[in-house]
Amino acid sequence: MVTTASAERAGIVYATTRQGYPVPVIDVSHPAFAVPDDAQALDTLRRTFAESERQRKQLPHWMLKALVWWMGRRSRLARELFTSDNSFLGGVSTYLMKVGAPNLVPPFDTPLDRRLAAAPPIISMRMRLQQLARLLAQGLQPELLARSAAPLHLINIGGGTAIDSLNTLILLNRSAPAALASRSIVIHVLDGDTEGPELGRRALDALVQKGPLGGLTVEFVHVPYDWTHVSTLAEVARQASNSNAIIAASTEGALFEYADDPTVVANLNALHGIPGLAAVGGTVTRADPLAREFLTTSRFKLIPRGAEAFGILAKQARFVVSRVESTLLSDQVLLRPEGS
Repeated sequence: MVTTASAERAGIVYATTRQGYPVPVIDVSHPAFAVPDDAQALDTLRRTFAESERQRKQLPHWMLKALVWWMGRRSRLARELFTSDNSFLGGVSTYLMKVGAPNLVPPFDTPLDRRLAAAPPIISMRMRLQQLARLLAQGLQPELLARSAAPLHLINIGGGTAIDSLNTLILLNRSAPAALASRSIVIHVLDGDTEGPELGRRALDALVQKGPLGGLTVEFVHVPYDWTHVSTLAEVARQASNSNAIIAASTEGALFEYADDPTVVANLNALHGIPGLAAVGGTVTRADPLAREFLTTSRFKLIPRGAEAFGILAKQARFVVSRVESTLLSDQVLLRPEGS
């Protein structure tokens, strides 16, 4: 049984990891998970981050190395961030970092875990999720209200737990219940991992059974995917369009941040021209000096494009950036097919 204070707060539901640990299901509309992301909050976060980076640079290399070793022995989150051999975060690890320090549960809630979860780059990840879900929900709502009988298919590329898709549905169901009522909904998670989608499916079950998605009919489908082989994405999109569906694709902390230019364009080309495609949402690593400096010490191979350069890239696949929201380390973009 979960014994943290967050377990007593109304409206929070839990899902179980493959290892049997119950973790809270993120709902960005709930006060426990919502993060201020207005201009003032973002400015404060940037100043805090800049100061922490200044202090870090003053430490000798040997001390930094010893500190990383010490942290890795005392924190599961630190091991994933600093000592794992992977060049990217796994779906479950990424998910846990977006839960928020006050919501961490055993065995991910040591004092060091909580301190890391409150660090500016992790808060930026929480903002990233919140902004992307909001962009997608706002982008989809008019189409959903106009076509009340059409199925809704959400295609999540490199999605892990697909928590951005789940929160898109949560925001839609809270702001405009008629947009989802009596509608068939399918979430397609295209990811090479299995553990993240497994947790995502359990999170969906919890949200439907006793959370803010109660009463909805939502199917969760995991499709193994390597984004350098886009035929799988094209086939998933084609099959969705055969049902006369409204379709949206998203990729949070994945394709647009890690893949090279030709791969990004190839994936967007696989989506362009699909009947019913309403929007594509994604996160793009910022290209400002603060983000670039951070990446020089990160083991993650993120590509700092920023929204402006990404917009030029998206035009190669005949998409235009219609809206942008920003956090400390990423720009969240909403794409529309040209001419739509």
